[in-house]
Amino acid sequence: MPSVIPMNSKFSSLAEHAYAQIKQKIFNFEMMPGDLISEGNLAKLVAVSRTPLRQALQRLQHGGFIKAIPKIGWQVSPLDFNKLDELYDFRILIELNAIKALGNLNRDNQILKDLQKSWLTPKSRRSFNALDVGMLDEQFHASLVKASGNEEMLKTHSEISERIKIVRRLDFTKNNRINSTYDEHGQIIKAILAGRTAEAQRLLKAHIEQSKIEVRKITLSMLQEARNQAVG
Repeated sequence: MPSVIPMNSKFSSLAEHAYAQIKQKIFNFEMMPGDLISEGNLAKLVAVSRTPLRQALQRLQHGGFIKAIPKIGWQVSPLDFNKLDELYDFRILIELNAIKALGNLNRDNQILKDLQKSWLTPKSRRSFNALDVGMLDEQFHASLVKASGNEEMLKTHSEISERIKIVRRLDFTKNNRINSTYDEHGQIIKAILAGRTAEAQRLLKAHIEQSKIEVRKITLSMLQEARNQAVG
């Protein structure tokens, strides 16, 4: 494993560029879980020198996106379903607390208005673009946490969302899962608007638990199919 390289003004912007580019390639399935990656190829791919690249790789390792393989190089982190379960459980705790905060908001609050606009829509107006729905889903759950007013919880929730983004995106490759997401989000919002906080929490927990079940169904063939769609 390379030694830790301190950040400085000369390389920080290049390191940030490399970090963002590599992470996006992982999310786009251009770099698959389990893939071995060399620093030389990555340096050419993202057009940076070795020093900012190593800074980016160390940051990606800290975030759990890649891992160092002694005497070999780096590897895109394989899917660890036990770790994903833990992240989903942590996410549930944060969002249940956020639901409680939402229950105390005025019904004219902009957060609630935005959630209604996105999710309480007729089936004929639903988006079935996996990328768009994935982004909307992230915004939905982030909005719940933002409403709590707890900046540390929002920061932690954001980090969890990044860690599970690759499997969450796979959850929106099938229309039945997209429809379920719209239906379940709509039910949660309606319960919040009606002041039924306990019901909203129950619905939210069931919603995320179902996502955990779907994640367990992910196979290498599904990942390969997602890669083919991305490059096709």
